[in-house]
Amino acid sequence: MPDSSPTQTELAPIPGKRYFTIGEAAKLCDLKPHVLRYWEQEFEQIQPVKRNNRRYYQRQDLLLIRQIRSLLYEQGFTIVGARQWLSGDEAGDDARRYRQLLRQTITELESIRDLLKTVR
Repeated sequence: MPDSSPTQTELAPIPGKRYFTIGEAAKLCDLKPHVLRYWEQEFEQIQPVKRNNRRYYQRQDLLLIRQIRSLLYEQGFTIVGARQWLSGDEAGDDARRYRQLLRQTITELESIRDLLKTVR
């Protein structure tokens, strides 16, 4: 059965807000809130701001979560493999990580460009 979840390029652009609730973050990353809470335990890089026992994610958190989502759901990494990839434990990993980051940035900029075209 084919997976019908959106790919990273189909995710909605991240709005220009400073903080996002867990519900907003989950929606923007096409995940369930409990998955985000679980990933916080598995990936030390995900560290939302916590105030009054609530989580607030910033833009860089959402980009990281989308990166993890891509590694797990689209590229077939295990959680352990994704954790290693993010920490750069693999030899020769830097060039690949930079290319991935560039692709992610280009995709985000293209989404913004397309959004601006529809506003005109």
